[in-house]
Amino acid sequence: MRHLVFGLMLMLSITAQANEPNRLRQADFPTHSQALVLKNQTVLTYLWADVYAAALYAPPDLNAKQAWDQQAALRLTLYYFRDIDRNDVIKAANTTLARQHISNRLKSEVDKLHAAFRNIHSGDRYALDFRPGRGLDLEINGEVLFSSSDNELAKAYLGIWLAPKGLSERLLE
Repeated sequence: MRHLVFGLMLMLSITAQANEPNRLRQADFPTHSQALVLKNQTVLTYLWADVYAAALYAPPDLNAKQAWDQQAALRLTLYYFRDIDRNDVIKAANTTLARQHISNRLKSEVDKLHAAFRNIHSGDRYALDFRPGRGLDLEINGEVLFSSSDNELAKAYLGIWLAPKGLSERLLE
């Protein structure tokens, strides 16, 4: 029985990997976004279901890891393949932030950012756009719904995806 379960898991994971190029085409990320260049993209699959495609943009003269390490301009765009309740997204974000041991000082800023969240519908695009000197913007379908000049918040929140053991740290490869 254990071999059957393992075989099914392997087949499904291979299918998910084979589907990634199709999902990235569906997300249709542009090669440039607001003077930044597409550095990497990936699909998050959870329990064999594609949840979102993620794209990371950074300055043309830096690779993704350098931009992250230097706190240079970054834009993380998520294209969702399925509907997700905003409370589930907030719970997952808070769990990841707690695991990454973010500062308690950021709790009120994180709560303000979360207050801007909406229920996610298939086809929605969320973006976190960080610019040194300006700070972090949260965009939903192209509309800025939250802004903060707190660089520590930007690093912590982008870290949900980009920090070690983040949800999409492959974007830094």
